[in-house]
Amino acid sequence: QVQLVESGGGLVQAGGSLRLSCAASGRTFSRYTMGWFRQAPGKNREFVATINWRTYYTDSVKGRFTISRDNAKNTVHLQMNSLKPEDTAVYYCAVARRPWAQSTSHTDPADFGSWGQGTQVTVSS
Repeated sequence: QVQLVESGGGLVQAGGSLRLSCAASGRTFSRYTMGWFRQAPGKNREFVATINWRTYYTDSVKGRFTISRDNAKNTVHLQMNSLKPEDTAVYYCAVARRPWAQSTSHTDPADFGSWGQGTQVTVSS
């Protein structure tokens, strides 16, 4: 059974930085897309950044967020710089349902079958 545990959320002032981490267990993840999604109050869960053999970012975080992974440790990280109040949300780590070679999308939440419990990120103005 896949388990994902996030850490690193918190409260930060606008312009500050946070680093989210996700520890995965339950199988080998090196051939699966992993990534981060977020959900703000009253909004749907949305794609933030994912990584397989390349990285993907939603436009609003390009140049500010950096996703990375360590396949040997089954971890994925999200370095978030220049944070804005609109980045406030619960951030979820996720693993794709199928190996990336068998997937047509690497950013659609529906293609991700394993999720962490979420970690709150709050950016004050």
